[in-house]
Amino acid sequence: MPQLREWSRDDTRRLVRAPRPDDDKYRRGAVALCTGSDAYPGAAVLGVEGAWRAGAGFVRHLGVRRVGDAVLARRPETVVELLPEGDDDESAGALPRASAWVVGSGMDASQRDPAATRVLRRILSGTVPVVVDAGALDLLADASAPVLATPHDREFARLRDALGLRALAAGDGADEGRRADAVQETARALGGTLLLKGARTLVAGPDGPVTVVEAGTPWLATAGTGDVLAGVLGALLAAAPGASPADVAAAGAWIHGRAGRSASRTGPGAAGRPIVALDVAEAIPAVVEDLLT
Repeated sequence: MPQLREWSRDDTRRLVRAPRPDDDKYRRGAVALCTGSDAYPGAAVLGVEGAWRAGAGFVRHLGVRRVGDAVLARRPETVVELLPEGDDDESAGALPRASAWVVGSGMDASQRDPAATRVLRRILSGTVPVVVDAGALDLLADASAPVLATPHDREFARLRDALGLRALAAGDGADEGRRADAVQETARALGGTLLLKGARTLVAGPDGPVTVVEAGTPWLATAGTGDVLAGVLGALLAAAPGASPADVAAAGAWIHGRAGRSASRTGPGAAGRPIVALDVAEAIPAVVEDLLT
């Protein structure tokens, strides 16, 4: 069983800073997202919202027209670009400028637009850190960019299969030690950072301990909250280029979990109340403010 490290509020504080007088929007972190699809445009909206609410200085979105229109309707500050229509990389032009990418949320690998697949492969073969979620996890085996993968349990099983790792045995998911072993093994095979979502989120890089983040609430088990988390992670990666990606991932999970608690009013002696994903995103600035005081 690997060494387990419990992540704390103080740990998170070290990864968050207030803007300085000499900061501009790019120094605060420029996040680009290639997320959403005609079938799931809301995932892109939620990821963009998460990035803005977590403190990104500049956010752009690359996708199909329906998704871009939905993003602009919610967050007009966002720079929206359409996926290139060319059939090869040469006709696609340069990728948008970014300090971190978020890809895959709201995409279905089995139905993904070919133009989106070409762009995702280009992003994953670059040098900019990439948060890889949902419908782009199938492309991770060939990635060379610094990656932070964010699967849930079913996606985790598929990712291990794609990496040629053994299938998890029945009961492994309920045993934290075996679950941590699998997370560490997968991160090493990936050569990147892995964040396995759950009531106790586990984070591992290719080296070092497995970090445990327990900051959320069961009310976070609702559609779209993972898309918000992906945006938060993108914002934090963009703002802290010198930090350990595993620490950034743990900090993002902690902020997201605390925002879920705040939105649901979960606390000692309080069972809380139902929430939707935008409630979580809207609670993030207050969590960041509390960390900075």
